[in-house]
Amino acid sequence: MEISPKDRFVTVYGRKPVLEALDDPALSVDKVVLADTARGPAAREILDAARSRGVQVQRATAQRVKVLAGNGKQDQGVLADVVAPRMKPLALALEEGSPRSVLVLDGITTPANVGMILRTATAAGIDGIVVPRRGVASIDPLVVKASAGVAFRAPVLRCGTAAEAAALLRASGYPLFALDSHASDTIYSASFGKRAAFVLGSETAGITDDVRPHITSWLSIPMAAGVESLNVASAAAVLCFELVRRAQAQLT
Repeated sequence: MEISPKDRFVTVYGRKPVLEALDDPALSVDKVVLADTARGPAAREILDAARSRGVQVQRATAQRVKVLAGNGKQDQGVLADVVAPRMKPLALALEEGSPRSVLVLDGITTPANVGMILRTATAAGIDGIVVPRRGVASIDPLVVKASAGVAFRAPVLRCGTAAEAAALLRASGYPLFALDSHASDTIYSASFGKRAAFVLGSETAGITDDVRPHITSWLSIPMAAGVESLNVASAAAVLCFELVRRAQAQLT
């Protein structure tokens, strides 16, 4: 399967994020794209940093940089493609094997939440986190910052939409669990089997209509003191570390 550059790199934009990526020896930067209108000390600093790392710098029109960055207000005429070694298409991950635990982000548009989920899920050893190209906040400098840089090495799986991911996972034999505060089964009582996928919806809309038909079971997180729900990133953390607890219990 040929992998699109969008499924291999995390694109960061803006002078500071690009310089931070170039200055981090733990990151592999594929290339820098600099607007042909960029001049002066700021452009020189980026050129010098790229040269010291042996990173190719491509010149492009300012409009082209805006298109590639996907953010016309904050790109500042420069972007960098950072290699994300664990990022791949969901379809390829399913072809190569069967990830035991997969999170699917559905309609989560707040970058801070996406970043925190990437950090938590990676720390918990989740095998894959589906971040669709549409309907979810893109992995940009805001998400990278919220993840404290973990987004670069998170096991991100790419597809077009959350509904596409849900259909693909169901066709591959995965049960799909989703969180609902009114569900009678809880994340502590449900049986997940050897492999499972978990859909995380937005705090306002929940699971989207296109994904709902694919859900096989609904789960709740028990709440006390009249609290109705958790922030989606907090709920993801509770779920992820319940999976960690179960995995450790099987080893004892």
